[in-house]
Amino acid sequence: MDIQIAKQRLSDEHVALHDLLLSSAEHGLDDREGANEHGDMSDSEEGLTTQSEDDAVASGLRVRLAQLHRALDRLDDGTYGRSLRSGQAIPDERLDADPAAEFTAQEAAEHIAGA
Repeated sequence: MDIQIAKQRLSDEHVALHDLLLSSAEHGLDDREGANEHGDMSDSEEGLTTQSEDDAVASGLRVRLAQLHRALDRLDDGTYGRSLRSGQAIPDERLDADPAAEFTAQEAAEHIAGA
């Protein structure tokens, strides 16, 4: 994958996810504030479920942001497009599908199977 294209795609996704994370945090605060208001007490568990879901979404966004940061760092140090495990080239098709890919598809599958 062309380095400039990779950098642009990684940067664009980073901005989008950062905005989503901020929006998610604001939404979570609104939900938590609303749960503390007096009034309709229809389901006391609903607030906890929503909070848990918001936290899970935010956690996933932070994980992906960390992957994007690592990929941008690899671009800067010249190791982008190489597997962190084996050093083998990651095929362009895989980088097109996931510009932050850290392993070849086979290594990623082995990593997931071993987890």
